[in-house]
Amino acid sequence: MPMKKTLLLAALLGTSLLAGAHEYSAGELHVAHPWSREMPPVAPTAAAYFVVHNRGQQADRLVGVQTPVAGKAEMHEHVHADGLMKMQQVQSVEVPAGGELKFAPMGYHVMLFDLKQQAKEGERFPLTLTFEKAGEIQVDVAVEKEPPAEETAHH
Repeated sequence: MPMKKTLLLAALLGTSLLAGAHEYSAGELHVAHPWSREMPPVAPTAAAYFVVHNRGQQADRLVGVQTPVAGKAEMHEHVHADGLMKMQQVQSVEVPAGGELKFAPMGYHVMLFDLKQQAKEGERFPLTLTFEKAGEIQVDVAVEKEPPAEETAHH
């Protein structure tokens, strides 16, 4: 293959790989692959998931979430209480220094209430994460029919 075509192909592949990377950073915080599961059109809520990596020497706290696609966005966690699995709202969640915070099915997650409409597979919607120290990070949440492969492997 001539050198010019090889370079063009490499540039195109690199661009598509970067577009699929789906990662965001602010300061020492790095948010990886925000996603949401496609829900039936009549479902009143949806959830969003992601992982926050803290590469810094100090802990930070996720203190708020918001999106224009829902009337209300809240951070929730699943807890075992009295032999039942329950969901409860949390006001903030720590991202440990040098560690990570996972928002995943059956753990911490962002609940989206009063949706204007359910998103479909392949669409994306904005979500703003507000951290105590790092400030705001706006991410695009990818809507998927099934959880990403790394989520399926954990559950």
